[in-house]
Amino acid sequence: MTTTQVRHDGLLRFALKLDGVASGGLGLITLLFNDLQTGLPRGLVIGLGVFLAFYGVGVFLLGLRPIRPLVAVVIIGNSVWVLDSFLTAFAGWFPVTGLGVFLIVAQAIAVMGFITLQVLGLRRSA
Repeated sequence: MTTTQVRHDGLLRFALKLDGVASGGLGLITLLFNDLQTGLPRGLVIGLGVFLAFYGVGVFLLGLRPIRPLVAVVIIGNSVWVLDSFLTAFAGWFPVTGLGVFLIVAQAIAVMGFITLQVLGLRRSA
């Protein structure tokens, strides 16, 4: 498989690094404060914290040297994350508290911002 390295990619690099730092930071915060009264099962919260910490490192590293197919995977993954976040907040899967809804929606909105920057950066780098 041939990989295509992206050129003229300042915005894309910034968007990926920002996503990586924010995701990794949220993962660590989630692990530290996994007992917040969000209504989500604690095991799920801890699992998400671990995932986000590792995901953040991976996305940040991708931001150092973007590869188009991997950037597309990040954009798709972020899109699925946003959809799943809104479903988690409002579909009744869990007895989510007001605080839980606020936190879930707030991070989903932030991820929508990352998606926007990543798509713009990918288009500009083409």
